[in-house]
Amino acid sequence: MISPENDGEKFRWILKAGWKGLCPRCGKGHMFTSWLKVTKTCEVCGLDYRFAAPDDGPAFFSLCIVAFPLTFLLVWIEVAYNPPLWIHLVTSFPIMILGCLLPLRPIKGWLVASQYVNRAQEAGTGKLWAKLHERPPEEGASNFDD
Repeated sequence: MISPENDGEKFRWILKAGWKGLCPRCGKGHMFTSWLKVTKTCEVCGLDYRFAAPDDGPAFFSLCIVAFPLTFLLVWIEVAYNPPLWIHLVTSFPIMILGCLLPLRPIKGWLVASQYVNRAQEAGTGKLWAKLHERPPEEGASNFDD
């Protein structure tokens, strides 16, 4: 099992696992079953992905990191060159759509890997998690398989 020791190694591991869609525990299994659907368990080490809750994070980061700068670029092109509408239909819209969709998977992978590596969970959910999954609640237990 992979267990990064310091923050620099953790960060590099999160980026690698997220970018390649690898299991954040073993680095060999696949994190996704389709474009954005996280698998239930790792086929290599058996990591249970029920802890993964990236929610709207990938869409938010994609919009902030990609859509806003692209919007400013495309508005600048419109103001500076005033191209006909068909130019925007052929270039601007595909650039905007691809620019927002393509980063979704790596961002989601980074968020899931970050949740695993940093053992992120909502405060006070340990007992509820144990009850939902029929496990005896342990003091200080988390949602993560070790």
